Amino acid sequence: MKGNEKQTPRVAVVTGGARGIGAGIALRLAQDGHDVAVLDLDALACTETVRAIEEIGRRAFAVGADVADESAVKLAISHIVDALGPPTIAINNAGILRDRTIGKMSIDDWDSVINVNLRGTFLVSRETQSHMRSAGWGRIVNLSSTAALGNLGESNYAAAKAGVQGLTKTLAIELGRYGITANAVAPGFVETAMTAEVAERVGMSFDEMKQQAIRATAVGRVGQPDDIANAVSFFADERSGFVTGQILYVAGAPRG
Repeated sequence: MKGNEKQTPRVAVVTGGARGIGAGIALRLAQDGHDVAVLDLDALACTETVRAIEEIGRRAFAVGADVADESAVKLAISHIVDALGPPTIAINNAGILRDRTIGKMSIDDWDSVINVNLRGTFLVSRETQSHMRSAGWGRIVNLSSTAALGNLGESNYAAAKAGVQGLTKTLAIELGRYGITANAVAPGFVETAMTAEVAERVGMSFDEMKQQAIRATAVGRVGQPDDIANAVSFFADERSGFVTGQILYVAGAPRG
């Protein structure tokens, strides 16, 4: 593929695709020419994302599933195959936060974050890789975070996102022979409904939180979902076939 030649249309699945970063990624992949399965806890919550994809002429399918539930993931991927065809692009974006310092963190806080962010990434990757192997081509893009480097009050989230990085590098080693690449995007602070909810939980105005984030960046602004979607688009592209096992920090400043 050369120049502006379009890549082959593929079926992509984006977890956590109902809003925020996931919705931005789903729309960008559709703009790149792919059909997109939008997976979130509630299929109805995906309605807006599905409508936006269909408005630009690509097929879309909403599916509800808990990515931490093995049976639910198997069933969801089966429904996607029936609706759109076998997925050969998997974007593991679903994630939750349960921030507490270590002394206040419950086992449920720990398990729920590890299960959604890390176990969910494993389950969706495992379930989709067989379709990629059959096709002799695939792209797995996992969402990590700058929190993988350590972050106050996020031992659960940091451990999960560091685990995602280790999982990504191992998938790259195991699956490369089948034409499948695995990479991770590690966002810094991104302006979304989820980060606004974090500000509310800690009793800080969202503007104050954004100003703190800006002071920590070299580029002098907070991230937007499109910033992350652009990075994911690169890894999902046919032209990135010689790039695998990489962690790309998209954080407005040097990281890693």
